Amino acid sequence: MASMSQHSVEQVPVRTFGGPTALFEYGGLRFLTDPTFDGPGDYASPGPTLVKTAPSTATPADLGRIDVVLLSHDEHADNLDHSGRALLADVPLTLTTPDGGRRLGEKAKGLADWESVELDRPGGGTVTVTGVPAVHGPGTREEVERIAGQVVGFVLTGEGLPTVYVSGDNASLDAVREIAERFAPVDTAVLFAGAPRFPMIFDGELIVLDSAQAAEATRILGARRVVPVHHDSWAHFTEGRDELEAAFAAAGLADRLDGDWRRRA
Repeated sequence: MASMSQHSVEQVPVRTFGGPTALFEYGGLRFLTDPTFDGPGDYASPGPTLVKTAPSTATPADLGRIDVVLLSHDEHADNLDHSGRALLADVPLTLTTPDGGRRLGEKAKGLADWESVELDRPGGGTVTVTGVPAVHGPGTREEVERIAGQVVGFVLTGEGLPTVYVSGDNASLDAVREIAERFAPVDTAVLFAGAPRFPMIFDGELIVLDSAQAAEATRILGARRVVPVHHDSWAHFTEGRDELEAAFAAAGLADRLDGDWRRRA
């Protein structure tokens, strides 16, 4: 296991904008997760229609420079919508799934499990981004990928930097345990939650962590700080802020929830 960073978690300020979209600076580089900035409405998909219920709290023009997009997968509008796709054209690098990397073109790179890429930091040195397992539903990864497609999570590390984990759309605590074996303890975990379900897919079972599982993932990872995303703005999310706060309190982990996230209405 990696040693606990002695650096303050405040080194990695994280801004959330609704849905799965968050912006953070790490090692002098600016990272954006799963960009979704379209307005409320219905979004067709290969499966059920996805319904967005609230707008993002920002627009792409509000973000400033983005160096890297960390895209858990490109196939679902609640992770990459029309404005998000347009934004990718202006970003030097998008890291995503192997299949997504092939679909999105030359500025995208797919990462298989445990595959890493080194990115140059503005002041010298590098940031390492490692692709880590994520399973977008119940069952084996192979079974889930046949229905829901590939998904990838990310771990960011660097000399003198804290460890950051971005889960992507993951429903598997076994995958979290694999990640913890290599990278725990984690300084900051950006956990996708929201307990999304569709009655006609996987018999209504969870396709991303629910609130209690997000708290358990925090314990497994030894995460010092958690920024929950992917729990609002879409109709298929069945648990939100209140359920997350209650689950972390019940697990004795309320102090791990990011202070800025807790203050946001």
